[in-house]
Amino acid sequence: MKARFAQVLLLVAGLGACDNGPKELASGPWRAVVELPGGELPFTLDIVNPTGPGVKAYVINGDERVPVTHMQINGDKLSIDFPAFNNRIEATFTGSQMEGTLTLTKRHGELQVMPLTMNAGQTHRFYDSKPDVNADFAGRWRVDFEEEDGTRNVAVADFTQSNGRVTGTFRTPTGDYRFLEGEVSDRTLHLSTFDGAHAFLFDGTMDSNGQVTGNFWSGTKWHESWTAVRDANAQLPDANNLTKVAQSDQPFVVEFPNTAGQNVRSDSDKFKNKVLIVALAGSWCPNCHDEAAFLAPFYREYREQGLEVLGLMYEHLDDFSDAASQVTRFREKFGIEYELLVAGSSDKSKASETLPMLSEVIAYPTMIVLDRTGEVRRVHTGFDGPGTGEIYNEFRREFTAFIEQLLAEEQS
Repeated sequence: MKARFAQVLLLVAGLGACDNGPKELASGPWRAVVELPGGELPFTLDIVNPTGPGVKAYVINGDERVPVTHMQINGDKLSIDFPAFNNRIEATFTGSQMEGTLTLTKRHGELQVMPLTMNAGQTHRFYDSKPDVNADFAGRWRVDFEEEDGTRNVAVADFTQSNGRVTGTFRTPTGDYRFLEGEVSDRTLHLSTFDGAHAFLFDGTMDSNGQVTGNFWSGTKWHESWTAVRDANAQLPDANNLTKVAQSDQPFVVEFPNTAGQNVRSDSDKFKNKVLIVALAGSWCPNCHDEAAFLAPFYREYREQGLEVLGLMYEHLDDFSDAASQVTRFREKFGIEYELLVAGSSDKSKASETLPMLSEVIAYPTMIVLDRTGEVRRVHTGFDGPGTGEIYNEFRREFTAFIEQLLAEEQS
């Protein structure tokens, strides 16, 4: 084992020197493990350019490679920032291993701190040797999640499996759990993801009747149990019919400050006679990042034809300047050129109070689409991102056709 690590080259000679200059971190895969109350959550950190400019590493989950650009080495200390999420990894080199913490910033600035270790050259997810595989989780599943207070939530899962390796995701009416990767041991499925935002860990065991029963942990506090049965026809409710317009006889107008503190109204001259997408989001929300990655280039492509986008950002941080800084980081990450407004707290009940024209705010993200006359033509709840595969591609095709139809309509 020691010889293998020597070949991998973790650190350059001089690790124990007294100077505080940056150590040289060897490129290649590092297996990272975060300790959650429900067990070990593994992910891969691929170091590509530790001390140079640009992308320094990638966080890998399944087919997703999340670029890491904010990484620093100071002596034997490593820090990785995920600024758009306000999350952070801090670790210390200890020979062939790094030990430290993952810190997630939650609502009202609450910090969740979890132990973390990283080992270089390890490429396995959960198991360093191939376990026995006695269950096939491939296909579509109808899923029920149950919170600890008894609240139940429906979902649909789509998995692929090859030689015991499983990838896929869970979709819910409010969005998907993004790129999940894991393995099967005997009849138990293990899945995990960390992408700079949430830390998700799943397990599920298949019984002799083919039903799966398991647990889901998110960070240090959230836990749900879940059950699933195979169902090729499982579907979620229509995302375009979950959130309703409560005041259909009133103009849909919003007004909030931008990051400079200047109020912007959706009925100003800038948006007049335009097709307008009002996008409810938050910099802390991974599904909102997926939506922004779609909307930013979409806006650039269609704005000359009369499309406008107005992002309403509901943040975890109560202080306006702190929230505005997070929104600015979110803008910079995706190169967003449409207006982003600081709309208030991420608490959904409080967000609903800021938008009385809606029945309620069910999910982040939510898109309200208005035609050139200012009439609401669609309210789309949640977002199925690229982790859902063909579901995401179908959404892109249908949504593009819908917006093109609205752009072609003349103002009456």
